[in-house]
Amino acid sequence: MDNKYVAIVCIVNLGFTDLVMSAAKAAGARGGTILNARGTGNKDIEKYFGVTVTPEKEIVVIIAETEMRDKLLLAVNKSAGMDTKGQGIAFAIPVSDCVGMTPSAPIEQPKTEEIPEEKSAE
Repeated sequence: MDNKYVAIVCIVNLGFTDLVMSAAKAAGARGGTILNARGTGNKDIEKYFGVTVTPEKEIVVIIAETEMRDKLLLAVNKSAGMDTKGQGIAFAIPVSDCVGMTPSAPIEQPKTEEIPEEKSAE
């Protein structure tokens, strides 16, 4: 069964959702939902990998067409991924049923004015 939509879920440190949404919108997303969350961590992870687990998190959920999945994941990872202060992780979940979404309108290319051809002097 082909799923028309996908849920992109990005979990970031508190205060970094604007970075996620800016990157996602630049990649074609129309919007998202932000949820407050708390993270828990394993002290061994902090000890061995040098990653600090920040308990206050925010989750961004974006519903988008499946063909946009990779572009959106790459964009949010670049802006707020683990190598940034946002220390975000992102993943996609197939959405089997969805109501309330309207198909994205195709992006219109700017119209160029037709330039009349010059008549050659004979």
